[in-house]
Amino acid sequence: MLLGAAPSSCFPSFSPLNGGGDQLVPLFSSVSTLTSSSSGKSGLVVMCAATKGGSNSKPLSGVIFEPFEEVKKELDLVPTLPQASLARQKFVDQCEAAINEQINVEYNVSYVYHAMFAYFDRDNVALRGLAKEFDDCGADCRFFKESSAEEREHAEKLMEYQNKRGGRVTLQSIVMPLSEFDHVEKGDALYAMELALSLEKLTNEKLLNLHSVATKNNDVQLADFIESEFLGEQVEAIKKISEYVAQLRRVGKGHGVWHFDQMLLHGDGVAA
Repeated sequence: MLLGAAPSSCFPSFSPLNGGGDQLVPLFSSVSTLTSSSSGKSGLVVMCAATKGGSNSKPLSGVIFEPFEEVKKELDLVPTLPQASLARQKFVDQCEAAINEQINVEYNVSYVYHAMFAYFDRDNVALRGLAKEFDDCGADCRFFKESSAEEREHAEKLMEYQNKRGGRVTLQSIVMPLSEFDHVEKGDALYAMELALSLEKLTNEKLLNLHSVATKNNDVQLADFIESEFLGEQVEAIKKISEYVAQLRRVGKGHGVWHFDQMLLHGDGVAA
């Protein structure tokens, strides 16, 4: 049961002890219980204050137990329909739609990275460092296959957050990615890495847009979620891939690409 506000006469009276001036004691003459006329059960508790002479027995209505007016308004927000979310609060449709759009972006980027993994894993391409075929070469050498898994993890994290806020996940169509990444002038490695850089920047731009939607709708929690879980990591990814692009532009299309791939494969820290 919740305490509620009532008239000012409800608060207990205090009186100094024998002129001491620094000690106050409550002077309560009685505690009475109001009884509901319909049920006969004890409901509201009212305390009565008395003066030193014991002549005052007016009720202290401030200690009446009843719901706050604010809580009454919030109780009206609890849905009764089984298909409606019980957890949803201060979560507008624009934020829900923006999260679903970001989920679609993450899945599309993951799909492109998976296509890159399949290309570089071919026997006539055989750049396994870029493909990342094995799982035992250390975190630094995991690239297109691992990048694909990472983007799917981001999508799932957004899906979990959507459910947590009481939204509804709506998966959209995924665009068919390229299957060939060879380029006459740049070669396949540089062309794929430049494409990866553009995808990371696109993802970052979409995340910033999601953050902007949260800010415009005063959704502080969503804005904090995007900042803490995605934006910092996105900046790091853009920096790393930018260095890879710069190095691949230097080494050309021949032996240098093979050496670059070997360093990725064995975790020698290409950009370091």
